[in-house]
Amino acid sequence: MPTSTISPADGTVTFLPHRLNRQPAIVRGLTADELWICAGLSGLAGFLLGLLLAWLAHSIALLPTCIVAGVAVGVFTGGGLMRRLKRGRPETWLHRRLHNWGSQHYPGLAQRLGFPNLVQRSGFWATRRGAR
Repeated sequence: MPTSTISPADGTVTFLPHRLNRQPAIVRGLTADELWICAGLSGLAGFLLGLLLAWLAHSIALLPTCIVAGVAVGVFTGGGLMRRLKRGRPETWLHRRLHNWGSQHYPGLAQRLGFPNLVQRSGFWATRRGAR
């Protein structure tokens, strides 16, 4: 008889699947949060490019066209880039990397945004296992 995953004493689940709390990949290996960031940044870049082109061509129709094209290109290229960057790394690597970069380059902004206080150390680690 197979063992049950529910504890008979209190009814709690004793086993949860490993990937239960993991965000699923939606488009080109990007999770929902990463997709929003990628689409937002590429849409902003498309908006700025569209403003310039709309001003030069005297046509406001170029603005939404550049935004849509920017998001499409950004998600396509950003998804491939993020997939390569995340390959073989833990799930939380990207978020921790962004927190680390923000706290190193903009410590005041990082505190206001609520980034966690990171312990940062540069130097050599000693294992003290040298020959005696």
